[in-house]
Amino acid sequence: MSTQPLFPTLFSPFKIGQHTIPNRIVLTGHDTCLPEDSVANDALVAYIEKRARYGTGLIVLQVSGVHETARYTSHLLMANQDGCIPGYRRLVEACQRHGTVLFAQLLHPGREIMESADGLKPVAYSASNSPQERFHVMPRALNQSTIHDIVTSFGDAAMRMQQAGIQGIEIVASHGYLPAQFLSSKVNHRSDKYGGSFANRIRFLEEIIDEIRRRAGDELAIGLRISCDERDEDGMGEEDAIEALKYLENKLDYASVVAGTSATLGGAIHIVPPMMYDNAYLKDEALALRAGLSLPLILTGRINQPHEAEEVLRSGAADLCGMTRALICDPAMPSKAKNNDADGIRACIGCNQACIGRFHRGLPISCIQYPESGRELQYNDIGTAEHPRRVAVIGGGPAGMKAAVIAAARGHKVTLFEANSRLGGQVNLAQLLPHRAEFGGLITNLQEELKRSQVEVLTQQNVTPEKLLEEGYEQVLMATGAKPYSPPLERMGSLPVSQAIDLLGATTLPGGHVVVYDSKGDWIGVGVAEMLAKSGAKVTLAVNGLHVGESLQSYVRDHTAARLHNLGIKIVTYARAFGIDDDTVYFHHTAGGEPMILDDVDHLVLSCGGIPNVSPEDEDRWLDLPVTLIGDCLAPRTAEEAVYDGLKSAISI
Repeated sequence: MSTQPLFPTLFSPFKIGQHTIPNRIVLTGHDTCLPEDSVANDALVAYIEKRARYGTGLIVLQVSGVHETARYTSHLLMANQDGCIPGYRRLVEACQRHGTVLFAQLLHPGREIMESADGLKPVAYSASNSPQERFHVMPRALNQSTIHDIVTSFGDAAMRMQQAGIQGIEIVASHGYLPAQFLSSKVNHRSDKYGGSFANRIRFLEEIIDEIRRRAGDELAIGLRISCDERDEDGMGEEDAIEALKYLENKLDYASVVAGTSATLGGAIHIVPPMMYDNAYLKDEALALRAGLSLPLILTGRINQPHEAEEVLRSGAADLCGMTRALICDPAMPSKAKNNDADGIRACIGCNQACIGRFHRGLPISCIQYPESGRELQYNDIGTAEHPRRVAVIGGGPAGMKAAVIAAARGHKVTLFEANSRLGGQVNLAQLLPHRAEFGGLITNLQEELKRSQVEVLTQQNVTPEKLLEEGYEQVLMATGAKPYSPPLERMGSLPVSQAIDLLGATTLPGGHVVVYDSKGDWIGVGVAEMLAKSGAKVTLAVNGLHVGESLQSYVRDHTAARLHNLGIKIVTYARAFGIDDDTVYFHHTAGGEPMILDDVDHLVLSCGGIPNVSPEDEDRWLDLPVTLIGDCLAPRTAEEAVYDGLKSAISI
């Protein structure tokens, strides 16, 4: 490796307030669903410390609610009682052990309330009675007495943070949360001193900053997280962000810039932008935003690799880079980058499936490529096998590749057998779908890990139990995948029928009126529908679900739904296919049972998942050799389950 640093700017120190950040890599505030009872616990401490251990310069904790009315989910931290201080102190100590600076976010969501702990519809508060579209909330307008209480609660929370040793506070005014609701002329319709003019609308935020500064002094760095553009026609734009930052610049130590708003489906996509967006896609907006500002700037927005961060920093668009998903996917990214080992970094692919996707299901954070994330207490040390064995991994998709890497790391002698000429399994097809090319990075990353392991990789190999026994293998991890499932259709004619997966990479595609039947609600149905529409077909997408892309993470789904709408694809929901004739596809309405008929059809495409490639009869052939089924050959699911199966199975040997 070169002795010259590849990323000199990224690994130069930077001062925010009175605190020197050792490098420009930031783990920005993000929900983890790890805390219990609203305080930091062992799981959160282990998660944060792992990112500090490998050299993250600045960690900004996930949001902490400042007031009882700030509980927007049942999984957030709360800083409204002194009992929170010991937990924050543990987080500080975990970061200090590794030289990482720790800041914390303070939040009041206002009308952006997702849920309540008891399952009842919560009471939400805002600047005015302006309805929230995404969560269907009508907030109650705050009176001035409660406004004063909330301002004071920000100061109280900051003092608790300071007592715990946290070095900076980031006020969350991004994504349409309460400070932004006061600032927005579209949301704030007040006629008192908190409404009307810009000076009145920014008063709430100004009072919060002044209260924290008055009580904490200059030792506590104060930052502001703000959306450079809410990406909504009724939201705030770049001019609003510039005006606010210029007005508040002398009161702040830094700003953290993102995009989007939680208030709308289209705006919320930018909270965690999926792979359809370019890497570092906010760089040009950040350059415009900071013109005339001397305020240090943290920029976030799909900055996934150190070379992207280095370019952002050198361009002057930002002083530090939020690289949160990169650090979820590979906590060791900073140390690898510092040691010029860019090829060894497990790059985030922006799928959103196990990070924000798990949060939206109320589950602890993880990563489809690195399931150890969020499970640090369980997998912090995979250990060394007490009795190393000769292990055969059959199948070179995500499950098999992960299993082989982990088994080898634990000291087993591992051979990976793949029947085809290349590794990757169905990921090789999935990456051919529209806007999914980056998904192939899952295999690229695993191939690099295999290259660095002691695994012997043999392609174009069909193995038998007899052969493996003869060669002395003691354990088999079976990862041979799945084949497409065809539902039992009554066939009363000659309508052509294809499997969606067979169209990926095909040189010619069906034309005319094509019906895509999607019973899974995943990427394949919507992707093939988009592909066919772009090729000139008239497409109807019939889904056995409540809406299109039902199994997809919501930001991914909503971006996809917008594209399908713009392509003129007709969507039919609650549909279960049961028959075809020469030019008709027959469905039942899944809720009511009534028939639904699509006429004048030229082709039917099935996207109905898979069935395991290993049958019970196949299993019986392996009784003389211990076999563990993993991935789709155990049960067809997603890449997340496949990789996690690989991890668990290898550790169990």
